[in-house]
Amino acid sequence: MATNRKLGRTTDIRLAMLKTQVTDLLWHGKIETTVTRAKETKAIADSLIALAVKEAGNFEEVEVKVSKAKLDEKGNKVTELVKSKNGREYLKVVREETTEKRKKDMPSKLNARRKIMRNVNKVKDADGKNVDIPTKLFDELAPKYKDVKGGYTRIIKKGQRRGDAAETVILELI
Repeated sequence: MATNRKLGRTTDIRLAMLKTQVTDLLWHGKIETTVTRAKETKAIADSLIALAVKEAGNFEEVEVKVSKAKLDEKGNKVTELVKSKNGREYLKVVREETTEKRKKDMPSKLNARRKIMRNVNKVKDADGKNVDIPTKLFDELAPKYKDVKGGYTRIIKKGQRRGDAAETVILELI
């Protein structure tokens, strides 16, 4: 029976560490770590990329009705004066309905997206905006690895770390 490496950590700390390393690898494309951690992270990252490659084009285009606030030429919301039932006047934002084409995931892709989200952390970019790692996997990495049959990452030995002399490596996406 195959088992995972314990990495000298309790289960919850080990899983959190691997989740963080997988997220950093997918976000930055490369991380520096020890050999055993890299091997565990590589297995998880390769399985997530393979899942994204398998489900990349599994969606349909649907038209959705969207209700948005009407904007003037300066980009401000347009308001109108309205009288309520009890005779008071207030400003109401004018809304307009439009139809937009959006991508709707099929059930198997939705399941894959949820599996990926379970194995990565939420990330914010330098501006403080949320970054969607599953979307990056489906839209950027999956087309890149479409014709590749596994082996999406590589481990490059770097040398020993000062202090504890642990063997360090660079784990990167190919």
